[in-house]
Amino acid sequence: MGSRVLPLTLAVAALLADAAGVHGLAFYLVLLAIPGAAAAAFLGAGDALDGGAWLRGVTTTLALALLVLGSAVREGAPHGGAVPALATSAMVAAVIAYVLPVLVWVLEPLLPARRPALVLDLRNRPVRL
Repeated sequence: MGSRVLPLTLAVAALLADAAGVHGLAFYLVLLAIPGAAAAAFLGAGDALDGGAWLRGVTTTLALALLVLGSAVREGAPHGGAVPALATSAMVAAVIAYVLPVLVWVLEPLLPARRPALVLDLRNRPVRL
């Protein structure tokens, strides 16, 4: 349940349901996405604390907060009216937060390679790591 694919899929489905005018279904899709987003955020934060993928931890936690914000704003809006812009913007930002690590992974080969650091050994000679 810690996969980022489930809440991402549900968030995209909620955006599509909003675009189709089925706002009630979109609300329930957002509510269904929150437990999956929480599981992904907990696993991502654990990975970041282990010294691993900090980007995944930050983006999944941010996406969880945005999904909760979008759900709260959507629930507080008058029923039968238009969806608040903040709710839609929060959903789009959550989708972007889930896609950002994939984008970084795809663009990683284009980044310049780091040069190895020079370290001095016991005899003060430079050694490449």
